[in-house]
Amino acid sequence: MRILSGVQPSGELHLGNYFGAIEQHVRLQHEGEGLYFIADYHALTTVQEAPRLRELTLDVAATYLALGLDPKKAIFFRQSDVPEVTELAWLLSCVTGMGLLERAVSYKDKIAKGITPSVGLFTYPVLMAADILIYRSNLVPVGQDQAQHVEMAQDMAQSFNAAFGRDVFVRPEYRLNATAKVPGLDGQKMSKSYGNTIPIFARGKKLKKVVGSIVTDSKDYTKEPLDPDTDNVFALYTLFASDAEKTQMRKDYVENLVGPSPARPSTRRETRPGSGRCSPEQGKQEARSRGPSCSERSSRETISPRGSPGRRPPRRERRGRRS
Repeated sequence: MRILSGVQPSGELHLGNYFGAIEQHVRLQHEGEGLYFIADYHALTTVQEAPRLRELTLDVAATYLALGLDPKKAIFFRQSDVPEVTELAWLLSCVTGMGLLERAVSYKDKIAKGITPSVGLFTYPVLMAADILIYRSNLVPVGQDQAQHVEMAQDMAQSFNAAFGRDVFVRPEYRLNATAKVPGLDGQKMSKSYGNTIPIFARGKKLKKVVGSIVTDSKDYTKEPLDPDTDNVFALYTLFASDAEKTQMRKDYVENLVGPSPARPSTRRETRPGSGRCSPEQGKQEARSRGPSCSERSSRETISPRGSPGRRPPRRERRGRRS
C-alpha cells in the first residue's frame, strides 16, 4: 500500500497540523510505503517571499524529523523537486470541468473569510490531484476539510482514464484522522489563513498569551453550567487528555465546577507610618490634603534603634586588622 500526504510551509506549524496530519503521518510510516512531501508550490498562494518560503520549508522539515518521521522508513521530499507534478496538473486541468472546481468547499470558505482569490487558489484541487495521482497513491490521510479534494482527485483520474482510453491512474482513497477537526482560538478550524493557531512549540509567556485569547462561552457560569460540547477550551483539552481525564472534566462542566476562582478578600495589612508603604486609608487622606506621601515621608524619616525619628543610627567605624 502506498501512502501519500503533504503539508504546506505557509507559516509556523500549529496544533491543527499536528493532530490533523503529522501525528497520523508518523504512525502510518509503519503500515506501508510512505511518501510525505513539503507542499511549497501550494504555499505560493499565500507566501511569495522567496527567503521566507525557504525558511518555512526548512522549519517544516525539522519539525517532522523532531516529531518522529524516520527517513529510513518513509520518503520525505519537497514538492518542487519533482517538476513533473506541475506538468500533470496542466494535463488534468484539460479534462476537468469548471463545475467540479466551483463546488470546492475549501475555496468558498476562504473567499467568505475575505481572502483575495487567485487562479492558483481556485485550481488548488487540480495540483493536489496531481500530487496524489502521479505517485499512484492508494491511501491519502487527510483532515475533514481535505476529504472533498481527494474525491475530486478520484473524479479527475476517472476523467483522464476515460479521455485517453487507458487506466493510467489508480483510484485513491482517503482516511480521516481520529481528530477530524482541530478548533482554533475562535472555535473555527485552526488554520494559518485564519490567524487562530496555537504553535506546536510555543512555550512560556508566548503560549500563555495565545491560550488566554481562546474565545469562551459568554454565559454566566455562576448561574448555569458551561456546555462542554460547545466550549473551545474543552475541545482543545480533549486533544491531550486521556479518556479518564476527559470523563472527569466533562463531569466537572456538568456539575458547574469549572470557571474562574471566586475573588478572595485582600490579605494586605495596613502598615505603620514611616515603613515605606501606604495603607488605603493613608492614601485617601494624602490625596485630600495634597501633602507629601507616606513614602516620601518615610524617605525623610528613619526610626533609630532607640525609637527617635529623624536620627539615623551612627555608622560603626571599621577597624583594620592588627598586625
